[in-house]
Amino acid sequence: MTRLHLSVALDGTGWHPAAWREPGARPADVFKARYWADLVREAERGLLDFVTFEDTLGLQSAAFHLTDDRTDQVRGRLDAVLLAAAIAPLTSHIGLVPTTNVTHTEPFHVASGIASLDFASRGRAGWRPQITSRASDAAHFGRRTTPRLTSEDVLDSELIAKRLRELFGEAREVVEAVRRLWDSWEDDAEIRDAATGRFIDRDKLHYIDFEGEHFSIRGPSITPRPPQGQPLVTVLAHASTPYELAAAGADVVYLTPHSREDTVARLGTLGRALAVVGRPAAEPLKVFADLVVFLDDEPGRAAARKRRLDELDGAEYASDAEIFTGTPGELADLLLDWREVGLDGFRLRPGVLPHDLAAITGGLVPELRRRGVFRSAYEAGTLRGLLGLPRPASRYAPTGATGVTL
Repeated sequence: MTRLHLSVALDGTGWHPAAWREPGARPADVFKARYWADLVREAERGLLDFVTFEDTLGLQSAAFHLTDDRTDQVRGRLDAVLLAAAIAPLTSHIGLVPTTNVTHTEPFHVASGIASLDFASRGRAGWRPQITSRASDAAHFGRRTTPRLTSEDVLDSELIAKRLRELFGEAREVVEAVRRLWDSWEDDAEIRDAATGRFIDRDKLHYIDFEGEHFSIRGPSITPRPPQGQPLVTVLAHASTPYELAAAGADVVYLTPHSREDTVARLGTLGRALAVVGRPAAEPLKVFADLVVFLDDEPGRAAARKRRLDELDGAEYASDAEIFTGTPGELADLLLDWREVGLDGFRLRPGVLPHDLAAITGGLVPELRRRGVFRSAYEAGTLRGLLGLPRPASRYAPTGATGVTL
């Protein structure tokens, strides 16, 4: 049976806004590197494929499109790329996938940052490009304005995508420019020959001369080609426009279905997006589904825990992703049922950290292993290798050069 891929999305003290008030949570440590290192090492003990780190350009808010002045929820976060780089030397096998906002961040800086993370982690870096969904974030930079979503917009993911379509188009250009910058050094551009005094072969550094609707970049990158050649690019998609962003430039797409039937429908929408952008069949796109999870061994305990957190927060927690409350065995049933319709894996969002992460690694993973669908050891040294993706050749290398399987 084909192995199931499994990752976790780390954010604050967990995805429930009242998670920081749960016994066992560590709110005092949220801004300490040790806290995040402990979480990632726990995920690595569970042999997960990768972890993702959330990031934003404004303080968290209870509303998707507006800021708020609440003081009873976690506010503030560490820079995701810098955090992943700090954790890289403390881990050995698990992939590290930070989020960066591409609406207000230069592609050249993103490219060198993720490439540097790939070097720091010895080939385990990924990246999740994200557009800004709040117009107020633009005020932190003062260079531009962005569309302001209305309360009616946020009720429908297609309305959101329509209002932000230009930003998604810009993000598509960012991904393309970043990928070209990663290729701008050929793999053997560094000579390092002290006897002849030649450190690099300048003929193997290339101008990318990217010209898009929103910006132009000459290149080359300041950072040599990353160990993976192309670090993993992942995209969270809820509607047709972001599906096209994922289809055009991602290695992994995260969907947010709420049932098996909804999974089938979203896979169909993704298939249409793949056809629209004309993605070659030889370039695989791994499809993951997102789930918020509250896990406990005793039936009913996870649901009761969520209800208690809802009461503390003053509202029932809702999410763009399906919310699961139950036992590891029940979650394993759901994952394997949904996988049958065409998913490659799942990105789980722990409701409370570290409790629900430990329940994933200590409960769900052993259950999946007993069913013969999850690894018992890491089989590759790079993130692309863990997902069975080849190392691509640089587009600027001489014709005939090929990538290698990792």
